[in-house]
Amino acid sequence: MRDQAQRLRELAARARAEDGETAPALASPPRRVLAVASGKGGVGKTSLVANLGAVLARRGRRVTVLDADFGLANLDILLNLNPPRNLGHLLRGEARAEEVVVEASPGLRVISGASGVQALADLGGEERRGLLEALAPLTDGQDFLLLDAAAGIGRNVVDLCRAAREVLLVTNAEPTSLTDAYGLAKVVWAQDPGVEVRLVVNGVAGAGEGQAVHARLDEVVMRFLRRRLAYLGHVARDEHVGRSARRQAPFVLAYPRCAASRCVEALAEALLESAPPPAEEGFWERLLGRQKEER
Repeated sequence: MRDQAQRLRELAARARAEDGETAPALASPPRRVLAVASGKGGVGKTSLVANLGAVLARRGRRVTVLDADFGLANLDILLNLNPPRNLGHLLRGEARAEEVVVEASPGLRVISGASGVQALADLGGEERRGLLEALAPLTDGQDFLLLDAAAGIGRNVVDLCRAAREVLLVTNAEPTSLTDAYGLAKVVWAQDPGVEVRLVVNGVAGAGEGQAVHARLDEVVMRFLRRRLAYLGHVARDEHVGRSARRQAPFVLAYPRCAASRCVEALAEALLESAPPPAEEGFWERLLGRQKEER
């Protein structure tokens, strides 16, 4: 791990030197950063990231997706990508940062993660900082940076949510999923009450069921945390979602008129009509600042 940390530090330093920078600040940082997270796995978080990114790109926005489930990445599988280099190669010093970026569709870029790479899952503070410094310039000038976070309430997930300032909390109607969604919101707000968390309910019969699920969770949040949980919308239960996953294509592209696609279009519209939460620093500066504090 020490050798990996040294390689990452050298990679980040070389990238800054080539850009004439002495710090990882960006000339034009991403305008908006969304951490897409879930307390429980298997609720459709990665599918939402892929489809929301495709819709935003189709609407003319420059979108980069970071597969931030370090060590168990699968976004590239869902998008039928076969990147020659990923974060595992970057960690081992076998690739430059720009080589781990793949264009999934016009306007949509993916920073490829790695699956089954234990070293990525177990990065310490120094290693994480080196990796993040190397990745930061890849999002320069983007309209949206979407973070496909790992499930759960681990430190990496919470740090991403706090730095993004804007979280899409994905759940379905199952009690276990709702309980874990509440747990993630509680942990994030306990560390930073200023983070904006909005709920997306996946796999429901329609708008009425989505609103009912939100109402139940919002009641619990109000009772125990004395806060309101904002609601962004729902994604309908739709057989086309499974079909598109087997085809390894976003359903908004494979089946643009299906019910789930119309729901994601509505989510994108709601995001574009809303303003991001105010922040004094950019995402990478906030995230790297926290990593520096851990050293």
